[in-house]
Amino acid sequence: MKRLLTTVLSMEAVVVLLAIVPAKTLGHVNAGTAAAVCGVIAVIAIALCGYVGRGRGALWVGSVFQALVIASGVLVAAMYVLGAIFAALWFTGIWLGRKWERDAVTPA
Repeated sequence: MKRLLTTVLSMEAVVVLLAIVPAKTLGHVNAGTAAAVCGVIAVIAIALCGYVGRGRGALWVGSVFQALVIASGVLVAAMYVLGAIFAALWFTGIWLGRKWERDAVTPA
């Protein structure tokens, strides 16, 4: 599960950083706000990569982080869409990780 969730967070950081220019251009947000919001989200996502896999607390922190990314849509509208996509990937990753771990423990 750790590898899957770390991949989700890593890709989230990359996509959010790449979203700065379109958010500025299409979202009627100034460059400073877009860069600040997206930069902070990317840094937190990378920091969480090291925290994932250290118990259930990391799953809760990551889930709260996904909610905060969606909430940051108030400042940068593109974050509504990106946050929803990555929240879906995050919760799918938790579900698949638990399923794989359960299947690995119980023999067929």
